[in-house]
Amino acid sequence: MLLQTGFIYFATVIVVCALMVITRKNPVHSVLFMLPLFFHVAGIFIMLNAEFVAAVQVLVYAGAIMVLFLFVVMLLNIQKERVRPRVGLKWTFTAPLGLTLFGFLVAILVRSQYNGTQGSFTIEAVKQIGNSQAIGQVLYTDFLFPFEVASVILLVAMVGAIVLAKKRLD
Repeated sequence: MLLQTGFIYFATVIVVCALMVITRKNPVHSVLFMLPLFFHVAGIFIMLNAEFVAAVQVLVYAGAIMVLFLFVVMLLNIQKERVRPRVGLKWTFTAPLGLTLFGFLVAILVRSQYNGTQGSFTIEAVKQIGNSQAIGQVLYTDFLFPFEVASVILLVAMVGAIVLAKKRLD
């Protein structure tokens, strides 16, 4: 019962914070609402006994990504962005489309029979060797190629952001 109550709390705060992120007019407020969202996602990971993933969530997202977003918001011309109307003709088309796509997603999830595959590590094995070592073994053996592809994609995105920022500063 306590676990279920904790999940309901974390999920509710995550949904509320996500709604606040996308509905705030001030971009700084939007970014600041992401901070409790990231910490509550880490709370769900802790409830799932994934302490390492929760620590990475806090360090990477609540730390590095939040600082990155705040710097980007500070570089924007907020006064110019505030002049533009937030609700316009495009909302009359995108809101029903979004709700329709959300309905399709819910219908697919309700009808799906996918239960996932059983991993090679049992709960006892993970407790014996630890979360970090189990994640490292799987990541660097079974999922080495997708891990390297993701790192190359992030490297390309970082170089692209630097090139775009350099052009803007010149």
